[in-house]
Amino acid sequence: MSQSPDGGISKVEAVEEPKNHVDSLGDSWRGVPMEAIHRNLDPYELDNLPDVTAGNNHRVMYQLPIRDTPPRPHKAPGKWDSEHVRLPCAPESKYPRENPDGSTTIDSRWGMIERALLQPIETSEELQAAILSYNSTYRNQWNFRALHQLLEEELDESESRVFFEDLLPRIIRLALRLPELIQAPVPLLKQLKNASLTLSQQQISCLLANAFLCTFPRRNTLKRKSEYSSFPDINFNRLYQSSGPAVLEKLKCIMHYFRRVCPTERDASNVPNGVVTFVRRSGLPEHQVDWSQSEASLGDVPLHVDAEGTIEDHGIGLLQVDFANKYLGGGVLGHGCVQEEIRFVICPELLAGKLFTESLRPFEALVMLGAERYSNYTGYAGSFEWSGNCEDSTPKDSSHRRQTAIVAIDALHFVQSHHQYREDLMERELNKAYIGFAHYMITPPPGVATGNWGCGAFGGDSYLKALLQLMVCAQVGRPLAYYTFGNTEFRNDFHDMWLLFRREGTTVQQLWSILRSYSRLMKEKSSAEPREGKATKKKLYEFIKEELKKIRAEPGEGAAAEVGTSKAAGSEEAKSESKPSTSVKSSPEQIKKAAASKSISQQSPDLFPSPSSQNNSNSSPEQAILMLSDDEEANAMMEAASLDANIGEEVSNNSTPAKSSSSGSKVAGTGGRQLTLLEMLDSHYEKGNASKRPRKPASCSKAEGPAKSRKENEVEDKEDHVD
Repeated sequence: MSQSPDGGISKVEAVEEPKNHVDSLGDSWRGVPMEAIHRNLDPYELDNLPDVTAGNNHRVMYQLPIRDTPPRPHKAPGKWDSEHVRLPCAPESKYPRENPDGSTTIDSRWGMIERALLQPIETSEELQAAILSYNSTYRNQWNFRALHQLLEEELDESESRVFFEDLLPRIIRLALRLPELIQAPVPLLKQLKNASLTLSQQQISCLLANAFLCTFPRRNTLKRKSEYSSFPDINFNRLYQSSGPAVLEKLKCIMHYFRRVCPTERDASNVPNGVVTFVRRSGLPEHQVDWSQSEASLGDVPLHVDAEGTIEDHGIGLLQVDFANKYLGGGVLGHGCVQEEIRFVICPELLAGKLFTESLRPFEALVMLGAERYSNYTGYAGSFEWSGNCEDSTPKDSSHRRQTAIVAIDALHFVQSHHQYREDLMERELNKAYIGFAHYMITPPPGVATGNWGCGAFGGDSYLKALLQLMVCAQVGRPLAYYTFGNTEFRNDFHDMWLLFRREGTTVQQLWSILRSYSRLMKEKSSAEPREGKATKKKLYEFIKEELKKIRAEPGEGAAAEVGTSKAAGSEEAKSESKPSTSVKSSPEQIKKAAASKSISQQSPDLFPSPSSQNNSNSSPEQAILMLSDDEEANAMMEAASLDANIGEEVSNNSTPAKSSSSGSKVAGTGGRQLTLLEMLDSHYEKGNASKRPRKPASCSKAEGPAKSRKENEVEDKEDHVD
């Protein structure tokens, strides 16, 4: 498929004139109808990823071609190393077992798990004891308050009895089938590498059953040098000890998922037979877009902006954006319950990505295709509630994946909102969205369904984030469906700005130049008078309108006429090679013909970096203050782990991010207490980084609280090395 000469979107055959409409939701939307976002094709006609094909960079965990449903596991020699998931059933998985005389013996972890789970379990206390028997290091640290509350107080007696007599035995049987269902090593999707992993839904359910029972080794410690300190948590123990009504509702979603997928003793007809693909995208810095050179037209992007719809319900067939944490899933296994966490509990197969996806670097994204939705819900954050079963009618592609594509891109967290208008940080967000939205198939790319990415707790300005995502869609050739989550004023303002871009023929290059001028203006104001340096949503759009007037009045003057000073993305040859395929001016029939053809490759070969190709050596000192580096984040998490975790006390569930940040920097006054490890983890996941505490000199590193005894440290070390 040919590209437009400017590397951006060509006019999508006949973009309808924007209108105001009243849709089926009873509220008005702006821009073009959803039919135009789908290029006047069937919503599922265009593919987000190519067919599943095993290769050096794509591990497939079941046998190809698929002849049975569910697919049979692929068989390969097991591996116990730093490049693969350490499975609890591996022969190398060992754990210290306590003997009656007080001595310890190194035993098979899987044998301990089987013995513990095959015993009768009739209460939540017995379930807790079984899990702690093969996690004995944490016997005095973990509690299961949420699980106890759900099973003993929230559910009625008959529901609780059904759980222990029917559902829990099914979960256990599924978990213990791990050696049967996973017969090849599961690769880790590590930083700075492009790699794909496809598993069957049945395999994922088995892995999640093990996460539910907290069996994965080496995934519980936060010690600085622990093997998985840069990975999300996967065992469910943190969810069990969280508090608040939303936590109970998340547990209901997960238990409902297991009701749907766990076979009974006599019937396996409910076992899902599809597959799910996880694709980690990692780009080279020299192949990032030079936004100061892009001639892509912003007004040519078909835009549908809706105040009432949701990404998961109304973005069908599109690339749906997960407002991700750099640690995939964010606080889903804690008390977090916003956009990403909700998506992960209504589509629990996404949780499997936490097992093997290392935290995302600045120019990385994760695309997930095929996850099924199992639950409906109402509310948001503290008002979130499970509202029953969802029958997902999304059709499957030729590789047996449901055609629901989700891309996880993590936004920056801004302690002070005006920092987000800095040029280098805006460029970081552009590049993050670009690696997520890029399309590497010869067929036209589906549109993007997104919204206020990185806003809310992360401090982002929706007015700016909408423009940045519009710029990226123009560059990669995707229509844009934008959901403002009830904000009609913003819907109208964003739509009006898009109309202005259409009238003026504004390009990405021009808007980027204006944004850079605004960045300098904000910096000057902030330096001269800090209080006047605070940006507002209206100031940005008013500034853009004024600059566009200057361009119209006197071409060659104004911010958009200046010569770009951003670092080029490499040679012209490299830039042309790294650009993804974009849409072309063609008829629906031509698009259908192109869509029917096979893709050449899933990813551009230019995107494969060497480990040394990405670093933060060019970060400014100011940026270092705003954003902790990966090492500093790890250090902060380790400091959290060193705190005395007063697990017996209730953890506040309604503290604001600001309170979490400030309270993390000191010990409470008389009668107060330090943050528990649980609170520190929640703060870490909610903000996308660790608490913004100044790093202490080595001489005061132990001032956080009482040090652990030598015996406690020895036990943890033994688990890390034996486990």
